This record gives sequence, structure tokens and C-alpha cells, in this order.
Amino acid sequence: MSSDIRMPSDEDLTAFLDGEMSPQEMDRITGLANSNEEVAARIEFLAAGGSSFREAFAPLLEQAPKERLEAMLAGIPTQERKHGASFASRRGFFGALAASLVIGVIADRTYLRLGRSIGKDEGSEWRLAVAQYIALYTADTLAGPVPPADVQAAQLARIDSKLDLALSPETVALPGPDFKRAQLLQYEDRPLAQIVYLDPESGPMALCIIHSDDGAKAPDVEGCKGMNVVYWSTATHAFMLIGHAPVSRLREIANTIRPKFTA
Repeated sequence: MSSDIRMPSDEDLTAFLDGEMSPQEMDRITGLANSNEEVAARIEFLAAGGSSFREAFAPLLEQAPKERLEAMLAGIPTQERKHGASFASRRGFFGALAASLVIGVIADRTYLRLGRSIGKDEGSEWRLAVAQYIALYTADTLAGPVPPADVQAAQLARIDSKLDLALSPETVALPGPDFKRAQLLQYEDRPLAQIVYLDPESGPMALCIIHSDDGAKAPDVEGCKGMNVVYWSTATHAFMLIGHAPVSRLREIANTIRPKFTA
């Protein structure tokens, strides 16, 4: 499978881990994990709940009924026939994952449900709020001509006054998507910049920025509300690029604009 897939949301992956999907959806996620390393890595991360969680429960994992769980996995011939060797190559991973789930249920079932907000980073709540907003956009929402440079500059100046960023039309220009508008929102009493674009290939896209004192972090990806997200942070601000474009394309676009905010 190409890397240009739509990353399943953490909610879907957690449901997969909990066995709360239909057989068809379980097969679909399994197929994605078999063929895409980013999906497989995300599943493993959510299953582990972070390295500290795995280490804390290592003694219990050693006592988990792995033989019985592996026997259960071996008794699913439809999976074996459908995915062939690639599924078999990951049997060890899913066996360990199943054992982890047993301990997770005993220790704290809700930990996996909260994994996307506390296991990965503490800024995911604002990204979810943004995703809920952007999910309402369609291409028709952003129809019309691209605003002239002076209009763009005026909109960006209002953001500058709250977020202390030297924004200009050149700074926020993306390779491909057209600038449509920049507006100032608010999240939990903090100013939130939302710069909206229309990508001719995938539809609405947005670059969002908020003050953050969590420190600089390298780019990471997640799925949210049916969209893909690339997010990162500097010492003073957190950023997210969200849209329906494939993860690989969002990464490329993010890589072109990140240096403009870290120079």
C-alpha cells in the first residue's frame, strides 16, 4: 500500500485495540497495520500507552496467558488466508499486543481511552477542537478569489498583535493550496490563529497556531475527525497543519513552512 493513506483516528485505533469494531473494520485496520509502518507504529504506541506504562506493568505481562492468546489468534483462518505472509510476519506483534490488552483491562481500562490526550502529548485537546471546526468546511465554504496581498497582510497583522509572530503573506504561503483567510479565535482564554487554505487536490486545509510553553517538539502525525494532522512546536508556540491531504503530502508542506517559524 502507498504511504498516501488516511491515518485512522486514535479513537478508531483504540476501538480496534479494544475489539469494539465490526469484523470488517477489524480486518481493514489489520490490513493497514500490515502494509503501513506509520499505522503499525501508532497502534503499538496506543497499545503500550508509552514506554513508562509498559515498563510499569512488565512483571504482570510476563504472567499474562500468552499461550492461550496466541492459540486464539492462530484459530482465525480467515485472517491468515486474507493477509497471507504479511499477517503472519506480525503475529508476534499482535500476540504481545493482546497480552498487553489483558493487563490493560485489569489495571486501568480507561488508560487506552485517554491515550491520545495524555499518552502522546498534552496539547491534543486544542487540536481536537480545531479539527471539529475544520471538519465543517467544504470547498464551497472557501469558494471565491484569493484575497490580495494587502488584505492578507491586514488579517495577519491582527494575529500578530495577539501571538507575537512576524507573519506575512510570504511567511504563510503554502506550496499548492491557496490562501483564503486568516482569523483569530480563542481556545481556553488563549488566542488561536487559524489560517485557512483551499487545496485544489484535497479541499480545505488549515495552519493553526497557539501559544505553548511545553517546549520544542519535532513533527508528529495523527488522524482526527477523518482528517490528517501534522503538528509540532517551538519554545513558544504550537502548530498544526490539518486537512484531507495524504500524510506524506502534509509532511512535505509542513517541512516547507517550519523553518520560517524557527529562524
